[in-house]
Amino acid sequence: MTVLAAVREELAEETARLLATAAALTDPEVRAPSRLPGWTRGHVLTHLARNADSHVNLLTWARTGVETPQYPSPEAREAGIEAGAARPAAEQVADLRDSAARLDRAVRELPPDAWRAPVGGLRPPRHPAWYCLVRRLREVGMHHVDLDAGYGPADWTDAFVARELRDCLRTWPRDRSTIGAARFVGPGGETLEEWPDLGDGPAVMGTPADMLAWLTGRSEGDRVRVVTEGRPVPPPPPWLTGVAPADLPATPPKDY
Repeated sequence: MTVLAAVREELAEETARLLATAAALTDPEVRAPSRLPGWTRGHVLTHLARNADSHVNLLTWARTGVETPQYPSPEAREAGIEAGAARPAAEQVADLRDSAARLDRAVRELPPDAWRAPVGGLRPPRHPAWYCLVRRLREVGMHHVDLDAGYGPADWTDAFVARELRDCLRTWPRDRSTIGAARFVGPGGETLEEWPDLGDGPAVMGTPADMLAWLTGRSEGDRVRVVTEGRPVPPPPPWLTGVAPADLPATPPKDY
């Protein structure tokens, strides 16, 4: 299986898991707060639906060569989320399912050469169209947690965690870092990987999933600890300061 095919399969699987969670929500549960400040679960679900459509826009750009913005503007993006947030659960699920199907169709219909075409989001840098699949997987995986509906960082797959950590390191903001190093450990405490020279601050350690949850604001760092005992875990540094690493190749590398 090619890297692109594997990422497409992973996206299909994660989308199915998200839809299963959404389908179990009642109307009151959709109106309840999510993990994101100021957003209900309805905000999160609507955002995920409109985000799917926004990636259809990017794949249209890649297919036609005509610049098609992901969103018309940041204001239009926010307005679309607010407009759909209060809908009942059944309508939310139908929208999420239909928008995911539109994206899946756009993915299947994209010519092979078009995956190399550069496209861009609301923030730089531009990236090859294949990275749209990674960005969409990120949205699905992170916001599934944000629904606060039984799916958490422990449910992320190893492939998802590894990919997100790699891209986190590739976009690391050393000038704004709150830590000096990171150590990733296995269930038994064995060291799996180390990131040195990240900036000023203490070295921290945890399992890959726990570290990713902390780095992305999906946990308070309760399972992350400072290597030097007795020091508190600092706040995480800014995460993913661009929509993609700046040096992506035209085709997916093997580590994706």
